[in-house]
Amino acid sequence: MDNRPIGFFDSGIGGLTCIPTLQKVLPNEKVVYYGDTARTPYGSKAIDTIRRFSYQISDYLVSHDVKMIVIACNTISATCLDALRRRHPQIPIIGVIEPIANRISREESGGVEIGVIGTKATVASGVYANIITGRNKEVKLFSRACPAFVPLIEEGIIDNEIMDLTIKYYLDDFIKNNSLKKLVLGCTHFPFLKQNINRLYPELELLNPSSEVINEVKRILEENDMLAEPSHREHLCFASDLSENFQTMIDNVFEDNREVKVQFKKFEE
Repeated sequence: MDNRPIGFFDSGIGGLTCIPTLQKVLPNEKVVYYGDTARTPYGSKAIDTIRRFSYQISDYLVSHDVKMIVIACNTISATCLDALRRRHPQIPIIGVIEPIANRISREESGGVEIGVIGTKATVASGVYANIITGRNKEVKLFSRACPAFVPLIEEGIIDNEIMDLTIKYYLDDFIKNNSLKKLVLGCTHFPFLKQNINRLYPELELLNPSSEVINEVKRILEENDMLAEPSHREHLCFASDLSENFQTMIDNVFEDNREVKVQFKKFEE
């Protein structure tokens, strides 16, 4: 057993979409979360910049004695996973892409058309295609970068006409031209848009890596006898900019926000 917390980090609030599934599947686990809200979005930044920011945050999580790190960000998972594993070989580090990509390559058959939407960096990396079509040639995979989604979500612009128009701008032709049946939400921010997308495209099945990664967390903790025992939980959430929207999202995703301490932590440039 291991009662140390699990570290999660993301470029902003998107990684919080992993937390409800964690609390359902592993209710005894504590969280230390870092959202780099002052420097979001990462998806349009140079890879060297993304890697430097990721080193800062992962080092900070390790300083809080986490037993595992979940890179709750597709952009960082696509560009920095191997580098972060080399930097911190003493603890398991899980990216958000591999679990869902492995599941798709294992379960899909018959030439199904699947779309992946993500940031520019995630799409440019080709990581979804490399894993999925590299292992299952029958899957027809199509990718689309949607860079405007993250800044709008970070500002809380979700349930309104502006977001719906943005979704239609990116997805109308993408879905129609490729006859998509399923869509991977290839950014942890994008599950905040599930209701919008379901309403606009009711026949489309959405695949959520934010939920799938928790099954991998559970598997690794069980295999290494690292599950937490029932105890008092106190989650820590850090942000590089404590915006009102960050606090609102914290209140929405944690079952009991009385167990959550939110603090400011900005890194020196």
